[in-house]
Amino acid sequence: MKPINLFEYEQAARQKLSPSAYGYYAGGASDEITVSDNRRAYDDIQILPHVLRDVSNRDLSTTLLGQQLDFPVVIAPMAMAALAHPDKELGIAESSKQFGIPMCLSTLSTTKMEDVSATGVNSWFQLYVHKDRGLTRELVSRAEASGYTALVVTVDVSVAGYREYLVRNPLQLPDGVGLEILTDYWNRGEYPNINAYVAAQFDASLTWEDIETFASQTRLPVIIKGILRADDAKESLNRGVAGIVVSNHGGRQLDTVPATIDVLPEIAEVVNGRCDLLVDGGVRRGTDIIKALALGAKAVMLGRPILWGLAVDGQAGVTDILTILCREFDIGLALAGCVSSTSISRDIVRRRI
Repeated sequence: MKPINLFEYEQAARQKLSPSAYGYYAGGASDEITVSDNRRAYDDIQILPHVLRDVSNRDLSTTLLGQQLDFPVVIAPMAMAALAHPDKELGIAESSKQFGIPMCLSTLSTTKMEDVSATGVNSWFQLYVHKDRGLTRELVSRAEASGYTALVVTVDVSVAGYREYLVRNPLQLPDGVGLEILTDYWNRGEYPNINAYVAAQFDASLTWEDIETFASQTRLPVIIKGILRADDAKESLNRGVAGIVVSNHGGRQLDTVPATIDVLPEIAEVVNGRCDLLVDGGVRRGTDIIKALALGAKAVMLGRPILWGLAVDGQAGVTDILTILCREFDIGLALAGCVSSTSISRDIVRRRI
């Protein structure tokens, strides 16, 4: 039977993926407490709907970075989509384009960045800053030349998190699958696994001054991804960023950090509309999007469920994931008494008593 929600898609994907691929996608750091908390935190928020409001016409769209989105979702950057299905990142891009939402392409993509942007999707590029700053500048220049519309700098991977699933099931890329954006670096055969590459190549000396430099040297709006503290959000604003993603890397980096939806309100208070605010981690229902928007985000980033759809049925599975989530969001919007994504107010949610 075809899955009818995102949870069922994960179970179906697990049956299709190799243990190492599923573990790589699904797993988190250490005891995976943050992975669980990301989901549990949404369940602990209740919706208090308004009634007797005319919700016969609803508008799901929003605006990010001056760009119109048909639906307040951005596809999160995810490494190595080819492990899920041969449609890989191109399939995700085509579905994203169909729904009028941006796709953020990972530095660790198994498809060339130029091929993804050629699909016509609104493309954002996620940047891992390398020790080789020449390579880093080259990646930014390629993104600019290829028509990418935003640069998302991930700042919570100074080192790779300790993920026990990779110890139990070491991940090896199959023959014919490579990190196509980093061909000259990854394919030298020097690195037995992704953690070894991160340790050798990613720059653990990255500082706020570097973020300011990126913001001043690229014509792309810079979004900083990996913020969990209000003071870091304030510093981000001081450094000229156009957007912030409240993110704990899906619980894959430092375990026991808080769920992103729990820290979103205090960060939203500091940001106070001075840049666009997104949140990721744990989104599995359309009502989760309502909760995130009520607490201060303009959109959510969606990660693992996209891979579950891809694993189950390629591009068609990704399209179905987005169809389900969009339908749930639309129904939830109406039943909460809201006519649009931008009209969701803080007073429609509360913590479970």
